[in-house]
Amino acid sequence: MPLFGAHMSIAGGYYKAVEAASRAGCECVQLFTKNNNQWRAKELTDAEAERFKATLAELGITNPIAHDSYLINLGSPDDELWKKSIDALVVELQRADKLGIPYVVAHPGAFTTSTEAEGIRRIANGLNEVHKQTKGIGSQVLLETTAGQGSNLGWRFEHLSGIIEKTRDPDRLGVCFDTCHVFAAGYAMETKKEYLATIRELDKTVGYKMVKAFHLNDSLKPLGSRVDRHAHIGEGEMGLEPFRHLLNDRRFKKVPMYLETPKGTSDLGEDFDVVNLRTLRGLIEK
Repeated sequence: MPLFGAHMSIAGGYYKAVEAASRAGCECVQLFTKNNNQWRAKELTDAEAERFKATLAELGITNPIAHDSYLINLGSPDDELWKKSIDALVVELQRADKLGIPYVVAHPGAFTTSTEAEGIRRIANGLNEVHKQTKGIGSQVLLETTAGQGSNLGWRFEHLSGIIEKTRDPDRLGVCFDTCHVFAAGYAMETKKEYLATIRELDKTVGYKMVKAFHLNDSLKPLGSRVDRHAHIGEGEMGLEPFRHLLNDRRFKKVPMYLETPKGTSDLGEDFDVVNLRTLRGLIEK
């Protein structure tokens, strides 16, 4: 049975995200370790970290994962922003490590006014610098597949393999596969044949064993739109079949999967995370 979780808010304390995950019936949880739209971060205390770990143990929630700040751009040709992004990612890894979180999911970056090739080189160099400054830290970066809006890199599997190949410590990196992003980027997954072709492409470039986490999101926008808009499972342009194929793929049965679908309650007053998790569990073949 796959491990299912969701992204949860840390408002009121890190442990609150764990409690919310438990209430929704999750096995794992994703969170931000700081405000994702600010560079600065309030100092993370030992007491906060200990309470977070204790709540995970108490409620049986495993595989906590963090997502980095949306401000970070390791692909930027602007030296000031690039250095600021490196410093910020170092802090993200330090905070995750203190919380006992093994992975920090990061969008690779956008090349803005430079070129795709230059952006890939820039991201790899940035990761080399991050790794140099975080020697001895257990937490690792997971490069996320992106939808490819604007000059964002990571929407082709080749972008990710190019970045990984150019880093000095590729064993300190992994990949987070976002279903909505991969679909919006143009990789079809509706039929079994299409799904297998997409995973074959992933394996040929990155290697499927590099995938350490999944983001499970349907897409509001059509295949190949390169627009990142998440929808509830089975209610977007993807439909249920891609999720059925993924959830019954034995290669990924031990890889944790996290919802990033819209929050709120359904017309019946049910928490949307609960509804989406039930839909996903219903797709698993006995």
